Amino acid sequence: MGKTIESLSEKMDFIVSEIYDENIPFLSCKQSKADVAIDFTIPELAAIHIKHATDIGLPLVMGTTGWYQHFDEVSSYVTDKNGSLFYATNFSIGVNLFFALNRNLAKWMNAQPSYYPRMIEIHHTEKKDAPSGTAITLAEQTIQNIDRLHSYELIKQFESGVIDQKSLPIQALREPNVPGTHTLIYENDIDKIEITHEAKGRLGFAQGAISAARFLVGKKGIFNMNDLLKF
Repeated sequence: MGKTIESLSEKMDFIVSEIYDENIPFLSCKQSKADVAIDFTIPELAAIHIKHATDIGLPLVMGTTGWYQHFDEVSSYVTDKNGSLFYATNFSIGVNLFFALNRNLAKWMNAQPSYYPRMIEIHHTEKKDAPSGTAITLAEQTIQNIDRLHSYELIKQFESGVIDQKSLPIQALREPNVPGTHTLIYENDIDKIEITHEAKGRLGFAQGAISAARFLVGKKGIFNMNDLLKF
């Protein structure tokens, strides 16, 4: 993602002034002349990087997922110090349209209890978290709109047949060179409904992240894709 953002930034009227990686960690940055930073690293560093960016007065777009157990703590930190944070489980415009579609479908399926909902997400083998942040967002949307569901559950294999369920099962597959595919399935004894988003590459995520960076410059507070897309 970092390399994709770097290659795309000039086309989107941004100049890359600093690059941090495993050889030059972001925590070594004590002062920055940049207008905004974009972070696609690892979940273990996300909360630490957000706090550090806040401490040095650098607005941060956080593209890493898998850190949301720290969200309340981090958001309080950013707010208390008058910082700037833009976060998203997925920066793709198409995925965020898919989120809107999923919310509406779940509302309609709430009145159809015979359908058994489940999810499959597929990503590249280097992805650290499972289920993906995108899958968690889709699951939370579904649970909020379907009364019979109370949680989601990561499973290795779906049970055969239609069951009386209280949780949304998610199968997370890791395969080489897959940027990201998410499928919501509703099935009963009569038919099956599927909606799928399949990323063709990392370009959509990079474009979204740079658009988020442009949006964040000059702002204070915590923002997400709903603010950028005005949903």
